Amino acid sequence: MKINTAEFIISNSDVSKCPKEPLPEYAFIGRSNVGKSSLINMLTGNKNLAKTSAKPGKTQLINHFKINQNWFLVDLPGYGYAKVSKKTKEIFQKFITDYFEKREQLVCAFVLIDIRHEAQKIDLEFITYLGETGVPFCIIFTKADKISKTKIESHVAAYRKALLANNWEEMPQHFVTSSLENTGKEKLLEFIDEINDGIFKNN
Repeated sequence: MKINTAEFIISNSDVSKCPKEPLPEYAFIGRSNVGKSSLINMLTGNKNLAKTSAKPGKTQLINHFKINQNWFLVDLPGYGYAKVSKKTKEIFQKFITDYFEKREQLVCAFVLIDIRHEAQKIDLEFITYLGETGVPFCIIFTKADKISKTKIESHVAAYRKALLANNWEEMPQHFVTSSLENTGKEKLLEFIDEINDGIFKNN
């Protein structure tokens, strides 16, 4: 898939105000400072589409971007937020869970994980939440340019081991990416394209 158009549509904190169009949606979420905005900009080929910031926790709303006029890329606030108050965290948590549990257009969630670190409890807990809620998801490991190939393999293996120990039957589908080097872009867009093809054929 080639992304020809990517336009910002709406930001809000209320799932009922998300776009009403019955287009497939792919939601991107991860801990603060995981490189989500950089990944979105890399995928769309537009370095100014999602706001990147040195200050973690910049995304604080549900952001919808319409891609190629036929699907939505959804940029969600991070979990494990940066320096925000407890009350703000609770508000974020509420509309994130509302989105995952109520949004019928959601086809797949992409959970972003910084490949530089070994398996983190907060990421494993969020993956477990998606599994228990029945939300289809994949894992995207980010920042692959920052460590060696051997370390990448060892960290992916650590996640596989942790998930299998936590009653998962297999490691969820995953992608290894680097926004700096465009690694994983084609595979990820191909994956989305295949799902969309199936959806549009059935409809």
